Amino acid sequence: MIMKKPVNYFVVDAFTDSAFKGNPAVVCFLDRENKRDDSWLQSLTAEFNLPMTCFLTPITGSNPLDPPRFILRWFTRLVEMDICAHATLASAHILFSNGLVGSSDIVEFATQSGILIAKKVPEEGSFLVELSLPEILTCEYNSNDVSIFSKALSGATIVDIKGTTTDSTVSKALNGVAKAASTDKVIVVLPSWESVKKLQPIRDDILKCPGKMLVVTAAAPPGSNYDFITRVFGPKIGVDESPVCGSAHCALAHYWSLKMKKCDFVAYAASPRSGTLKIHYNKEKQRVLLTGKAVTVMKGSVLV
Repeated sequence: MIMKKPVNYFVVDAFTDSAFKGNPAVVCFLDRENKRDDSWLQSLTAEFNLPMTCFLTPITGSNPLDPPRFILRWFTRLVEMDICAHATLASAHILFSNGLVGSSDIVEFATQSGILIAKKVPEEGSFLVELSLPEILTCEYNSNDVSIFSKALSGATIVDIKGTTTDSTVSKALNGVAKAASTDKVIVVLPSWESVKKLQPIRDDILKCPGKMLVVTAAAPPGSNYDFITRVFGPKIGVDESPVCGSAHCALAHYWSLKMKKCDFVAYAASPRSGTLKIHYNKEKQRVLLTGKAVTVMKGSVLV
């Protein structure tokens, strides 16, 4: 029997500056000589049983003047994901904090959603990570039946529902008149901050709702340090409630920019673990910049 090299991993809490808060992710390191098949990747993810496990493989042979680049893949315990912001932030945090990209303050990730860029932003005694992610546009939800969402949210009053799309040709007007190209994420807007925070969702009914993920949001009250609040539910992908879903904020940046007529936000993720995201929406470049901190809480090796 040929023994495989151990796979080193770190557990990181993302979008927080405190351990055991924010959104946890496992960051695993692979290399070209230490390949694992997709079944093994999925099985290891289920073994960790955290919201997301990601796998980094360095890309070698590129121009030494270019930023370091890695292949990055993300898995929940049930499926592989097209994008995951918090695990991308966790990956960049590990690379920067452990000197794994030398003195570079930029790292690039080759993913199913294209090249994602992470930048190290110095802060006194620490640093933040700024992610450049593709925008997700919000557009008209193509259904008159909103009662299914209200039922899943324990009868909550709903003031707006939007679908999402990454296809700018579908929603060129950016005014909510286009039909949603997909329901990968469905945004449900409630009337108040407290209604989101106190929400008691019904898991079985969320499973009956369209879309892979249900993004619930509301504007913050006047005088708040935040602009809006979010909670994200994804039992269909194996995450009943995401502690802090960064990719959802790529859609919320577009939604709230239309409502609030601005492009810079601070968002509060109101899961039991909670988290904070700084957001800049660049409409011209069709990118969303998410900035946050992360904390390393564990490291080890997988021996099989």
